[in-house]
Amino acid sequence: MKLGFWKSEKVKNHESLVENEVLDFHVESTSKVVHKARIFPVWISWILSLVLGIFVILLWILLDLHVDALWSQRQETVAILVDQLEELEFLISATEKTGSSCPYDVEDELKFDCFPQGNADENLCLKRGCCWSFTEKQSVPFCYYPSNYALYSFINVTQLNNSKVNGVVGYLKQTGYSGYPEEIPLLKLMATFETNNRLRVKIVDAMNKRYEVNVLDSLEAEDVLPVHDYDYTFSVNTDITGFSIARKSNQEVIFSTVGVGGFIYANQFLQISSFLPSGNIYGLGEHQDSLRHSTNWQRFALFNHDTVPDKGRNLYGSHPFYLVMENDGLSHGVFLKNSDPMEVILQPTPAITFRALGGIIDFYFFLGPTPQEVIEQYTEVIGRPAMPPYWGLGFHLCRYNYGSLNRTREIWERTRAAGIPFDVQWNDLDYMDTAKDFTYDRNTFAGLPEFVREVHSVGMHYIPLIDPGISNTESKLEYPPYDEGIAMNVFVKNSVDPDALPFVGKVWNTVSTVWPDFTHPNATEYWTNQLKTFHNEVPFDGAWIDMNEPSNFYSGTIDGCPATKWDNPPYTPAVVGDKLCFLTLCMSAGQYGGIHYDLHNLYGFTETIATNFALKQIRGKRPFIISRSTFPGQGHYGGHWSGDVVSDWTNLRRSITSILNYNMFGIPLVGADICGFNGNTTAALCQRWMELGAFYPFSRNHNTDDGIDQDPVALGPAVVEASRKALMVRYMLLPYLYTLFWHAHAHGRTVARPLFFEFPSDRQTYTIDTQFLWGAGLMVAPVLSASTEIIEVYLPRSLWYDFYNLQLISAGGKWTSLPAPLDTIPILLRGGYILPTQAPEVTTALTRVKPFDLLVALNETKQAAGDLYCDDGDTNDAYLLSQFNFIQFEASSNMIKSSVVNWNIESSSSTVRDVTVLGLSDPVSVVTVNGIPHSSFTFNTIKKVLFLKDLKLHLKNPFVISYQ
Repeated sequence: MKLGFWKSEKVKNHESLVENEVLDFHVESTSKVVHKARIFPVWISWILSLVLGIFVILLWILLDLHVDALWSQRQETVAILVDQLEELEFLISATEKTGSSCPYDVEDELKFDCFPQGNADENLCLKRGCCWSFTEKQSVPFCYYPSNYALYSFINVTQLNNSKVNGVVGYLKQTGYSGYPEEIPLLKLMATFETNNRLRVKIVDAMNKRYEVNVLDSLEAEDVLPVHDYDYTFSVNTDITGFSIARKSNQEVIFSTVGVGGFIYANQFLQISSFLPSGNIYGLGEHQDSLRHSTNWQRFALFNHDTVPDKGRNLYGSHPFYLVMENDGLSHGVFLKNSDPMEVILQPTPAITFRALGGIIDFYFFLGPTPQEVIEQYTEVIGRPAMPPYWGLGFHLCRYNYGSLNRTREIWERTRAAGIPFDVQWNDLDYMDTAKDFTYDRNTFAGLPEFVREVHSVGMHYIPLIDPGISNTESKLEYPPYDEGIAMNVFVKNSVDPDALPFVGKVWNTVSTVWPDFTHPNATEYWTNQLKTFHNEVPFDGAWIDMNEPSNFYSGTIDGCPATKWDNPPYTPAVVGDKLCFLTLCMSAGQYGGIHYDLHNLYGFTETIATNFALKQIRGKRPFIISRSTFPGQGHYGGHWSGDVVSDWTNLRRSITSILNYNMFGIPLVGADICGFNGNTTAALCQRWMELGAFYPFSRNHNTDDGIDQDPVALGPAVVEASRKALMVRYMLLPYLYTLFWHAHAHGRTVARPLFFEFPSDRQTYTIDTQFLWGAGLMVAPVLSASTEIIEVYLPRSLWYDFYNLQLISAGGKWTSLPAPLDTIPILLRGGYILPTQAPEVTTALTRVKPFDLLVALNETKQAAGDLYCDDGDTNDAYLLSQFNFIQFEASSNMIKSSVVNWNIESSSSTVRDVTVLGLSDPVSVVTVNGIPHSSFTFNTIKKVLFLKDLKLHLKNPFVISYQ
């Protein structure tokens, strides 16, 4: 068996050992056993068993000769010896059933944990047919699987290659026992070659239906291709049970379960492990971590939970997807479509282990081969990102506990008066009447509807918080959202019994809370009705849905949770609180779609789907939704913010990783609370955070109820100036940013992306999470520490220009020092790209009526390209309805031209005014536009920049600008 040339000698030696062990324990017809001296032989166990048995019999006879006074002692001694004999027989049986064998010198990196519950001892370990070796090294398991451990064997493996499907179907029969209850005796494996670069491997109970994730649209396999046209090979090993997937172009094995860990398929414990082709692994959210994960025994729990973000904690979303950069610069991705509580282990082999507490194993493999193509292939499965409304890309402002409408208005007005670009005012929980959804406090927030209309009158928008929890203690007819929920039977129940009462916990409501079940067929209608009724009174523009992990102030009910197998599973991942129901619902709670245990991680996602539908129905426009809880597919319906981050420099830095991860997860509309949520910010921190936050795809300043005011004006002139300057750049670049979001919507690309996405052959970029790119053409290099005005930036091999002064900085391939004055965030233009821009104003509405400008940054060969997508900014499905304009631009050393791909609307702006060309070699003395001389231009001989003015070119008509 070959796993590919990538692996270390340790792994190769391990594979050799696997092969040898298969031979070493082959029993010949004469019952003679061939073995190696270093492997503990099974026949010794048999002899010891026989000797021990004879010894027990002799001892019994001898003891029988003693006097009656020793009778009691004899009984106790014999009982102990019988127990030891039974224990030995059990261990022999376990060894025979799993085929296990334990070499003495297994490298630590090759030890896959057989007893993840902790508190293992040698006796319990051996009972599982596993190996025991004490070590003082942290995180290395004492109890680990032998390399040939197998609880299943393949039977009836069939290759499918016909006009309907290509793939493999096989059955796996149970041959051993893992120690976990309710193991599945017969499994069915289905490997489907869905496209040339996407493979699906599904392992299910062959006899009984199990829960599967059904909220993602199923994709049909594309037209069946000849086997040689697929970018991968799939192979099954029937000797050492497992399967392997290899990249056909170079035979790199990207996933192999052969001879790895322990494959287990019990009702509440599914485990599968694989070697990784390199340690460059990304994804597996939501966690606070570095961009590239360490493979030094990292353990990630995937279970949606409301907690303050910090390293080692399971956070608000669950994304069992990872991307690997292979050692030759190619890339692949893997998605496990499973919503049950889960954890993922990374170890130094490098290898990965998935442990899910239910559902099925349903893997998708994406062959890339570039990182960007991996994400495009992934979002094809989970759903392309939604196109946000244009105004949603402006700056948003909020805080928890403005306390009154007067205070809200005061901060809204002073932000506008400071000339800070600003589009959306928000309110947190405090606008509600005693924290009840779909109400507002008619004392402290009297006049809210009129205020929202005033916001609209100046071209701005308004978004309120909406929690899922519904108060349930008001008198009948006093609170319609509860009464109507009861009438429509839409609340989560105490159990799956359809006659069970609603599950009762507590969030912000005065006494107690119930939760809508968004898997119920009536739930979307119910939710739409509540939002519509509230919108009729307060005409909000979007929805901020929070506390939807779902969060609960009790762990279960006020009395806890019942003693069920769902609330007390045989294994619990490393979750915050050490139990699944910690500050959330009981796992035994009932939903229409099944038990909450299976559906917990989907709660916020299903709420987002219902909210998306409701907003389309109510407003007739493009929805804008920001959710705290997420699951794969969230980006198709809404965005995300990274929760209750702390106001400190560490969280400022970690926010970049969060933004980049969520773009990989197919949720490009993402941001962190600018200046931090928890604790008090400082002017110095907030100044730099406002600069960085101006380049989050979703840009919002927000903080907690007991923190100081942190809107820019509150923190003084320096913060105001830095905020204004950074946000003016954002608003200038909105045409480019909006086009990036269209590429995400139409093609599944990232908006904010890591450097290695554009430079996959540059290994220096694999670990960089302090810089990032907007698309391919703009680098953002924020200041991430206090009292810093010069930063070190890595510039991959390309031409890079300073955004502000347009000068060439570097041809790349090295670390470079850049000035970073307190009021400036370093931004670089990449040679080879054309960015559409507009002169910035204080709202998106005012900005987008300005003429377009083009910023052309030539590369080493004096070429550049770019594009521009335009629609009305608010129409649902504008792209699908072809209600958009799309123009492409190309540039060379002496020419710029446009081509009109689609022109179906008259947009708010349709002309090009100015064009700036960077990176020319020779001075320009003559310019023609569509063959006509144009005199309004200048050339900077020092910077080698050409400035073309007052072109007044209508984008509907292709143009050619020549210069020499």
